[in-house]
Amino acid sequence: MPLCLCGKINSHFVFCKKVQLTIKTSSKKVIVIGAGIAGIASAIRMAARGYKVDVFESNPYPGGKLTEIQSGDYRFDAGPSLFTMPEYINALFECAGEQMSDHFRYEKLEVICNYFWEDGTALSAFADTEQFKKEVTDKLEVSGNRIDAALKESQRKYDLTGKIFLEKSLHKKETWLKTDVAKAMLQTPSMGIFKSMHAVNQKILGNKKLVQLFDRYATYNGSNPYKASGMLTIIPHFEYGIGAFFPKGGMHQITMSLFELAKRKGVTFHFNKLVTEIIHEKGNVVGVKVNKESIKADRVISNMDIYPTYKKLLPTVKAPMKILNQEKSSSALIFYWGIQQQFPTLELHNILFSENYKEEFDHIAKGKIATDPTVYINITSKHNPTDAPIGCENWFTMINVPYNDGQDWDALIATARKNIIQKINRILKLDIESLITCESILDPRTIESKTGSNSGALYGYSSNSMMAAFFRHKNFSTKIKGLYFCGGSVHPGGGIPLCLLSAKIVDDVMHE
Repeated sequence: MPLCLCGKINSHFVFCKKVQLTIKTSSKKVIVIGAGIAGIASAIRMAARGYKVDVFESNPYPGGKLTEIQSGDYRFDAGPSLFTMPEYINALFECAGEQMSDHFRYEKLEVICNYFWEDGTALSAFADTEQFKKEVTDKLEVSGNRIDAALKESQRKYDLTGKIFLEKSLHKKETWLKTDVAKAMLQTPSMGIFKSMHAVNQKILGNKKLVQLFDRYATYNGSNPYKASGMLTIIPHFEYGIGAFFPKGGMHQITMSLFELAKRKGVTFHFNKLVTEIIHEKGNVVGVKVNKESIKADRVISNMDIYPTYKKLLPTVKAPMKILNQEKSSSALIFYWGIQQQFPTLELHNILFSENYKEEFDHIAKGKIATDPTVYINITSKHNPTDAPIGCENWFTMINVPYNDGQDWDALIATARKNIIQKINRILKLDIESLITCESILDPRTIESKTGSNSGALYGYSSNSMMAAFFRHKNFSTKIKGLYFCGGSVHPGGGIPLCLLSAKIVDDVMHE
């Protein structure tokens, strides 16, 4: 996708396409709250414009959810496991006047994901559309034309609305006065926005298993395909039209490459430093409070979840409760398992589907976990062998679960673990528990405590309504001049690409 990318930088100028922007070294200071991926991206963009940038992070490490854990001889990417839209990473390197290939490399996946069902059906979703169509025809006895139709529809929606609704603020009137926006809005009835994602997929794909495969893309932002708008059928284009990738060294290298880039641009990171208040006077931001120390700043960008940003950092500001009380996204229960065996039938990404997909989401909506959940297994040692000992694999084993609402998580985790193991054994014909040599667990409680995500909801708010995209919090404050917001709980949404775009939108809005 073409972006307005910054090119080479000298000490005074940034070039952006054919437009020369004069960026003088500024005495102004920007404080970024949180070193999640959006916070790091914002810091890079601010530093590239000449600001003095300080980032305050309560954890001892950068990356937020996009970090890693070490368990014995096994390394795991702790959070996001799918890498798409590498051009958004490249945009940051170009803004900083560097070549991405000098610091960050990745490979394109030939197989996006392997899918398994209880009846023994197994299918590989090839990145090459013709191979994927043949696989669907051979394994599901469905015409490849169904795949063509679904992917063409996904691309059509992306071409019409992607740049508008993902790369621009929806809260600026200038956005809505442009011709391309008017053209997109005229196409709204044909976008499936008034139908559920499942209904749209059912009409195009027909086959139950194929519909389930395409319905699962709703979980990419913690939503329910039976409630979420058919507009979400835009998501497959990111994988099949543009590509799915794997960073050399693992997903954590996204964090580390951008972290090091930010430091080279002069950004100062302060770890184990909890911001306790955003200070403002007479409608203007003036800094932050870290413990009891007040630190001045001309502008503040919060990468903190928007709910605690208001509740904890802005206690005297009237919070937009209609936005903050929207339905939260789902969360995750993850088991990080060291497995003392290798499995050629598995790929980097693997899905073991539930028999009753709707029932699974109905349970999540009620704050429960179904007895037969869909299981996702990510194995980075397939592409990064040093992540596991020789002859072994590192399994990131995840199910979608409700956000934390006071459930008895210890009991839920014990039951879910048993059900997950039984499902893996049934479908893959294994005794997987006998192969587990080490285990770590991440659940909604620890997601909340480690990342500040409200109630452990992975993506802030769900998209389980037609207008969800328009009700996400804006990237700037209308009450406090100089205060901005980035990250997965604000526009345009959760996931690495959208978090990176939130930083771009903050930059655009701040300097329009």
